[in-house]
Amino acid sequence: MVLTAFRPTRDIQSETPGFLPLSVTLEHFEHAVAADGFWTFWRNSLLVTAGCVLLALVVALAAAYAVARMRWRGRRAFLLMVFTAQMAPWEALLIPMYVIARDAGLLDRLVTLSLIYFMITLPFTVVTLRSFLAGIPAELEEAAQVDGCTRATAFRRVTLPLLAPGLLATSLFGFITAWNEFAFANMLIIKDQDDRPLPVWLSSFSNVFGTDWGATMAASTLFALPVLVLFLVLQGRVAAGMTGGAVKG
Repeated sequence: MVLTAFRPTRDIQSETPGFLPLSVTLEHFEHAVAADGFWTFWRNSLLVTAGCVLLALVVALAAAYAVARMRWRGRRAFLLMVFTAQMAPWEALLIPMYVIARDAGLLDRLVTLSLIYFMITLPFTVVTLRSFLAGIPAELEEAAQVDGCTRATAFRRVTLPLLAPGLLATSLFGFITAWNEFAFANMLIIKDQDDRPLPVWLSSFSNVFGTDWGATMAASTLFALPVLVLFLVLQGRVAAGMTGGAVKG
């Protein structure tokens, strides 16, 4: 994909193409960026993804804290329900979600996609944060409470900073899931084409440019770039969060 994005059109359509391009061009990236609606769909994807990740973190953090730190009736049943939801295939939700969105008048809205992606990523986020919270000694919060902190203040000042790797790991997972998702976006955004996220736009990009595979590959490269950059920046903390959440609790 990346090599084709930088390859001149004559080399892409050559009868005997080589693996490495003989020359490099930025023409395809210029075509992709200048395409009608590119930045609009880029903005749509960012809004949907950010909304999904932030909402999942807030709800999952509260649920994970309640499961890891408190003892209440039905806790094991709740965990079983969360694990079951995590194992459910996303494709099984396509038709029910469409029917619900249609009957509620929520088709062709970005907020609907954010809510659906939130529900998809929530079980994994709860499980991961719960495991990571279980690995942080509760005595740290108790010591802070002895020193005069309330439970909420002790969590904010003591536990939350120690949760940073776990929060980054789950955030990255949610970001990748929402950023790359195609099926729900293609099904729920029907009439208002300006509310399509970037993956749906990419599926019709070749129709806009005909046989311009260079521009298509350039647009796909730009689409994959944010996830790659985010992972490279956070890879150390993500590895610590995933391993910490996997072996604790």
